Amino acid sequence: MNEQIPVIRDVDQGTARLMPDVDRERAWLLTVDDAPQSYIDLDEPTHLEFEYARRLAHVLDSAADEGAPLDVLHLGGGALTLPRYVAATRPGSRQDVVEADRGLLALVTEHLPLPAGSGVTVHGADARAWLEAAPAASADVLIADVFGGSRVPAHLTSAEYARAARRVLRPGGTYVANLADGAPFAFLRSQLATFAAFFGELALIAEPAVLRGRRFGNAVLVASDAEIDTARLARRTAADAFPARVEYGASLARFTGDARPVHDEDAVPSPVPPDGAFSIG
Repeated sequence: MNEQIPVIRDVDQGTARLMPDVDRERAWLLTVDDAPQSYIDLDEPTHLEFEYARRLAHVLDSAADEGAPLDVLHLGGGALTLPRYVAATRPGSRQDVVEADRGLLALVTEHLPLPAGSGVTVHGADARAWLEAAPAASADVLIADVFGGSRVPAHLTSAEYARAARRVLRPGGTYVANLADGAPFAFLRSQLATFAAFFGELALIAEPAVLRGRRFGNAVLVASDAEIDTARLARRTAADAFPARVEYGASLARFTGDARPVHDEDAVPSPVPPDGAFSIG
């Protein structure tokens, strides 16, 4: 077994580190400015280490019949964890990955290359700009996992952005976003209100402690113009190694409360996480 060594490089948005997992021969943790971004096992791309990645994967698994190929647009690249997962679980899928940090993209493609014939194309571009130029009705699933440091950028939270996302999805397609917030959930509630203006069905996946306001954490927003199979999602997330709850319908409406959609002129990034909220280990 060859000993892997860490890779450290300055990228567009900070200092990136690729650190080998001592327990897995070809597994790596990617951090940017010490904030964990991605984990990938090149030998086992279906192994998902991070809780939020597992929840995004549950949505992907529920988006179509098992193994059926999908056209997926990923906003945010990281170590390409989820594109590799889709390529492994849904062979023949066509995937575009949009990552604004071109330095990070170069680091990942150099040290963690995609397998031949993966069907994944990476693009160094701003997520919003790419989305607004993308063809209408061109994606079955749109995954938004974009963090500038540890915050979701403001221009990816507005009604104008949600409208662009809706335009790019096919009828019955699924939008899914990794978000982060804590009580009193002003950001998360505004996101629910914003996407409710463009999608008829919404669901939210999060750990119960986060939903109860006991700690800051990730929450996965799911939106579609078709019915979301919340029963299937709830079974999968409840049975996960990191159990979570699916909120939808009346309980989600209560959680959203009187929040209003946000527009470009008043959009703000997700809140700054408290110290230690996303620490490693």
